[in-house]
Amino acid sequence: MTALDLSGPVAVVGTGTMGQGIAQVALVAGHPVRLYDAAPGFAKTAAAAITARLDRLVAKGRLDAAARDAATGRLSAVEDLADLAGCDLVVEAVLEQLDVKQRLFQDLEEVVAESCLLATNTSSLSVTAVAGALKHPGRFVGLHFFNPAPLLPLVEVVSGHATDEAAAMRAYDTAKAWGKTPVRCADTPGFIVNRVARPFYAEALRLHEERAADPATIDAVLRECGGFKMGPFELTDLIGQDVNEAVTRSVWESFFQDPKFTPSLAQRRLVESRRLGRKSGQGWYAYGDDAEKAEPHTAAPAPAPESVALHGELFQAAALVPLIEAAGIRVEAGDGTRPDYPGWLELPSGIRLCLADGSSADAAAEPTVQFDLALDYAAATRIALAPAVRVSEQDLAEAVGLFQALGKKVSVVGAAPGLIVARTVAQLVDFAHDAVARGVAGADDIDTAMRLGVNYPRGPLSWGAALRTYWVAEFLDSMHGEYPTGRYAPSQALRQAAAREEHS
Repeated sequence: MTALDLSGPVAVVGTGTMGQGIAQVALVAGHPVRLYDAAPGFAKTAAAAITARLDRLVAKGRLDAAARDAATGRLSAVEDLADLAGCDLVVEAVLEQLDVKQRLFQDLEEVVAESCLLATNTSSLSVTAVAGALKHPGRFVGLHFFNPAPLLPLVEVVSGHATDEAAAMRAYDTAKAWGKTPVRCADTPGFIVNRVARPFYAEALRLHEERAADPATIDAVLRECGGFKMGPFELTDLIGQDVNEAVTRSVWESFFQDPKFTPSLAQRRLVESRRLGRKSGQGWYAYGDDAEKAEPHTAAPAPAPESVALHGELFQAAALVPLIEAAGIRVEAGDGTRPDYPGWLELPSGIRLCLADGSSADAAAEPTVQFDLALDYAAATRIALAPAVRVSEQDLAEAVGLFQALGKKVSVVGAAPGLIVARTVAQLVDFAHDAVARGVAGADDIDTAMRLGVNYPRGPLSWGAALRTYWVAEFLDSMHGEYPTGRYAPSQALRQAAAREEHS
């Protein structure tokens, strides 16, 4: 293991929220820590803030008082960049401006020893580009912590084009020694998390723009059916609409305006109107003591059918059958449709109830109501339904009543292809496969990053395997047929994985 020795000083340049968090992590791990900020007095203020946080940890019983005293004894604020001489690691957390970072590291090269590891906490700039201005770019890495750094375990260790393997491993081992869960990745726009996570926001925004559902309903379906901790609208309000939109736009531009990464006009308008989320008091939702809570659309109670007919196999939704039977609704055999073909439930009215497959409900030959994919149909507390135009209100009520009998709240949404959870998860799976194929990171690191970095209920690659990769590829092929722009075209990596799965 090549982790830095605890006796080696660690410097943090830039003492905002993220810089303070990184400094606290290194300090609690046992390193002497030096804080520097170009703004006079900021480093001393940051040192006092870190000390206050350690005091609160002691008060809550999460840190021993002796450990707190030892840590504060190792913390110092310095007023001159030259005071960072002798540090074994310098982590930068300053403005996300390439020229600012380049100048800083050029100045640091004149101060620190050649053995000193240099790291940037950038989330949107190219590690290779920052290092491009250096005399010794081999010792330069990305150490991307997630906010709040003392609490969130993930650290993306990013190798630039010129980064030495020994430097990357030293950074990785050091982050691990600090109690973090590091993942290795290449220098690509968005690294792992901000690249693979784009569809989580993008699909919700597109559904909103198409008026398929309102933000509160989309958030509720992704939480209560998809198993996500937060919906994309509430999450971007927490992150800041300006921050999230800037990352989306940066990734899109870095990929030469690839349609898969296209930003949202609706979000751009929100940023232009300075409705930035919680920090401004208004984003997708209103905040404040007198703000009215936005509620998701929930269908009124409807009677459940006495029976349904099962045609074929439901595959990804097969768990619904025992739930229906447990609710006291008879499940009768259908017409013997081929078992290898996605099946459906037939309601007494003759309406077909089908799992979303990437096509519009209106494209089906028979009157159809589509239902959404769930992470776990037994645990899900809400389901989204999308009826075709030919489905009457009375027939729709029959489908609503069926799911209500299973203990689910029902949100009826517009007949958008792929509904909400299914199209979001399918895109996440595709982006993850593409990232592996392009050498961004290994499969395990990608799944770990998405679980720990953005708290997804499953890593997208393991989620795709559970759904069957060929189903995801067919789903996206159908989506591509509905939206022939390239946005939903399955990546070659996903197609190849699906082919291997079908022939295994």
